[in-house]
Amino acid sequence: MKRNISTICTVLFCFFEMSCTECHNFDTCKVLAEKGDAVAQYNLGVMYDNGEGVAKDDKEAVKWYRLAAEQGAADAQFNLGVMYRDGQGVAQDYKEAVKWYRLSAEQGNLKAQVNLGLMYGAGQGIAQDYKEAVKWYRLAAEQGDALGQVDLGLMYYYGKGVSQDYSRAHMWFNVCAVNGSDLCQKKRDLIAKKMTTQKIAEAQKMAKKCIESNYKNCD
Repeated sequence: MKRNISTICTVLFCFFEMSCTECHNFDTCKVLAEKGDAVAQYNLGVMYDNGEGVAKDDKEAVKWYRLAAEQGAADAQFNLGVMYRDGQGVAQDYKEAVKWYRLSAEQGNLKAQVNLGLMYGAGQGIAQDYKEAVKWYRLAAEQGDALGQVDLGLMYYYGKGVSQDYSRAHMWFNVCAVNGSDLCQKKRDLIAKKMTTQKIAEAQKMAKKCIESNYKNCD
């Protein structure tokens, strides 16, 4: 899954007086993109990627994502990583995907953090390293990302990159379920069948503490 058209205007990326939301128009967006506006370049990439206001063209999408990514636009870096991972508009290249995911993840992009964790977990484009996978899942999870939370819970469930711990797995599945994920609710209920009533109660207390602390006290 990629991000959609950006409506965020920042000092870094809005180089022109025209608001970012006006760049939803293809022609206007193209003018701004050709002048070097990173947000417009990213938005133009999304338009080509999704066929919004223009015929779908993966190669053009990659072109504009790359221009924005090279200016440091985190969403563009993430989307470019997805294009390389899937071989969409460019030859499939897991190493390049990892490169762009990392650049985006280091800027705090939650989806990039999760996807980088997935690449480490699968050993795609980089040596398999479950501890690194856990690191990136945790960063996303502690910012409230449901995918990061369920993936971190799974690492605790299977004991990959961390010691196997059903209580912590239950905690993260519970936190994720509270955030509205049906998948996490199912995972939580399944793992509960392997736990004692006391352990479940302890995990529930951990989840409550985690949520109330805004994910600051989850360990």
